[in-house]
Amino acid sequence: MNGLQLSGIYKDFGSVRAVENVNLDFAEGELTALLGPSGCGKTTLLRMIAGLEMPSGGSINLGGNNITGLAAHKRRFGMVFQNFALFPHLTVRENVVYSLVISGTSKSDAIATGERLLDLVQLSGYGDRRIGELSGGQRQRVAIARALAQEPEVFLLDEPMSALDAKLREDMQVELRLLQQRLGITTIVVTHDQREAMTMADKIVVMSQGRVEQVGSPQEIYHQPENAFVADFIGKANFFDGVVEGGKIRVGDALLELKTPAGFLGGSPVKIACRPETPYLDTEGVAGSRLKAKVTFVRDVGPVRDIHLETEIGPMVVEYARGETDRSFSIGQDTTVTLPVEGLHVFPRTGQEAA
Repeated sequence: MNGLQLSGIYKDFGSVRAVENVNLDFAEGELTALLGPSGCGKTTLLRMIAGLEMPSGGSINLGGNNITGLAAHKRRFGMVFQNFALFPHLTVRENVVYSLVISGTSKSDAIATGERLLDLVQLSGYGDRRIGELSGGQRQRVAIARALAQEPEVFLLDEPMSALDAKLREDMQVELRLLQQRLGITTIVVTHDQREAMTMADKIVVMSQGRVEQVGSPQEIYHQPENAFVADFIGKANFFDGVVEGGKIRVGDALLELKTPAGFLGGSPVKIACRPETPYLDTEGVAGSRLKAKVTFVRDVGPVRDIHLETEIGPMVVEYARGETDRSFSIGQDTTVTLPVEGLHVFPRTGQEAA
């Protein structure tokens, strides 16, 4: 296999277009996360890749071969569903080797493969247990082992950790990522959890309303969002509406210094995004726009503190990592906040385009 390519893929359900003109390359051995809110088309896109839905148009190519019309069972794609779809009347081992048995693999070879895969997913000794005797995380591992039994060229996972509790979910994200790296299998994961995507993926595809909004590494997506939707969906951000004025941005009575993208003319309505870890509080000598502020709330969550402010351009949250400063802030305290030029992103306001 030399990679998976989607060219002009779209899907219509009656008069509704669920996926719109998607062009993507999935490199061999790479883990890609399809990320977006519920209903954005990510699961429909995954099902078309798997062969469970036929595209209304476009093509899917694997290693240079067009597989658009190829039946799902002929694609050698392993898939883990949101509900795992395990057989409760079979043992763990029987679930793992099911596809091998029905394809004619000898019983001894199937059992040997099953034991090897259970060891791989850290379930050695669990082969004779029933599915109902397992925890959620253990069931997920069985589903992964069963998918790997097919020796897939591409591994597809649809919200595979949505049923797990928060702590187990984070642990399994790391485990699955380490397993994928060891095996080197091209993997595509559907998720609506941006933290999960940031933890696991080499590449993130952000989707909204059936369209691809941005493709990039987790750091590129977070630090260089291409539009306001991505800035809002990935991580946290403060947003302000403004107007371009003389090379600066006017927000209310304040003029903010920032690098406006080429093409924005004077008078253009824009939206500014600022990550909460970007501003400085009560700091001298930092280049940027300095604003008066008042502390309205302090949220201490252990490793970080969120300082909620009312500023002359509107409400803002500033995040401090624990140990970053020994200063304390109290409700009602007057302070100043500096917005550094390099920490602000400017986008066309909704419904408006750069000139």
